[in-house]
Amino acid sequence: MDAARFAAIVESSFDAIVSKSLEGIVETWNPAAERLFGWTADEMIGQPIRRIIPEDLQEEEDRIIARIRAGATVPKFNTTRLTKAGELLPIAVTVSPVCDVDGKVVGASKVANDLREQVRLEADIREKTEQFTALANNIPQLAWLADGDGTIYWYNQRWFDYTGTTPDEMRDGGWRKVHHPDHVERVVEKIEEAWASGDLWEDTFPLRRFDGKYRWFLSRANPLRDKSGQITLWCGTNTDITDELEAKNRIALLMREVNHRSRNMLATIMAMLNRSKHLSRGELAEALNRRIIALASNQEILNGGDWSGARLVDVLSAQITHLDDELRSRIRLSGPDELVLRASQAEALGLAVHELATNAEKYGALSTASGNVSIDWKVADTADDDKVIEISWIESDGPEVVAPTQAGFGTLLIKRNIEQVFRGAVVLNYEQRGLEWKVRAPAEQCVQTEIVRVDPQTFL
Repeated sequence: MDAARFAAIVESSFDAIVSKSLEGIVETWNPAAERLFGWTADEMIGQPIRRIIPEDLQEEEDRIIARIRAGATVPKFNTTRLTKAGELLPIAVTVSPVCDVDGKVVGASKVANDLREQVRLEADIREKTEQFTALANNIPQLAWLADGDGTIYWYNQRWFDYTGTTPDEMRDGGWRKVHHPDHVERVVEKIEEAWASGDLWEDTFPLRRFDGKYRWFLSRANPLRDKSGQITLWCGTNTDITDELEAKNRIALLMREVNHRSRNMLATIMAMLNRSKHLSRGELAEALNRRIIALASNQEILNGGDWSGARLVDVLSAQITHLDDELRSRIRLSGPDELVLRASQAEALGLAVHELATNAEKYGALSTASGNVSIDWKVADTADDDKVIEISWIESDGPEVVAPTQAGFGTLLIKRNIEQVFRGAVVLNYEQRGLEWKVRAPAEQCVQTEIVRVDPQTFL
């Protein structure tokens, strides 16, 4: 190629082409270099090339010259140079040695490409990647991406925080390890059907948390397709629905419990009516009124415990509130506050204590100015290492007690109903010094350590 033709190519090139001596003095400066750096050829030819090199990159030129002197090419690398306006300019540079006719290195040829558009695009991609990562890591769901064949290659940080796993552990289908063994085969079969068919995937299953506990997730994956319809990507999420399932299960449980309690309450009221037929209209109205009040008090306490149970002390306290302050001051309550009865036992005990309190006010210890009542309860050990609950109502310093000649509905409430519900024994003594009522029943039948809440593990 003759010199004129080569010069024409250099002049018309879109790349900045510069030549310099081994001392770094500019010898040629094509129009593309003028456009890129802002200096004209007249301003740069005869000047040191270091003029366009930032101060902190001057050593870079030393290394370039050393390599050129050795006859080696400097492969393309990205760096920064200065424009005439003093702006930092990102460029890609390739430097090659220039030899004379004898093959001796006498200078260097430098080709520079403008990287501003590439840098801008990279910054945009980096910004969008950071935005996507921030979004993916801050949504409440566990999220993941899979390729067109269904191989999961990316998880958001919430996945790793929840499962306690690492990216290495999740490679090659490692996600199977965090699935419940009772469900994993079904899940794998269903998701592989979706990979094959390209249909939207949706399933519900438990995933193991970092602490070994399982929670339920609603999981979905949507396929993304290219212009030809081929699936290139699957976007998946796992949404924790344990609380929703618990609430749904709890509502269903409460509805069953309400239905059960309603039937029991109606049966109790019907029994009241049947056992009170012999009473006059006024006596019947009074008996029904006070017993329905006792039922209502129980319902309020049980509602407070979501119908799962109630503290024994709360049941007792509620059933003496209809007494005036002076009478209540003569009733002593003694027992552990933390003792909780199951709902059915709490309901039965409430009716019985209300009956005892009403009778004490009318005929027993509370009908005189000097009478007192002691209510005690505890959980005790038996000789067989079992536990029993003991509850007693003891009246003292009241009028002489006379045993009733016939058993009415009140006796049914304080004896037979308690024995049936508590599955224990009731002792009823009409001592002259005062009525004694004692209950002894297996603790496991009627006592719980706390008000029951639904455990998500019950869904597994």
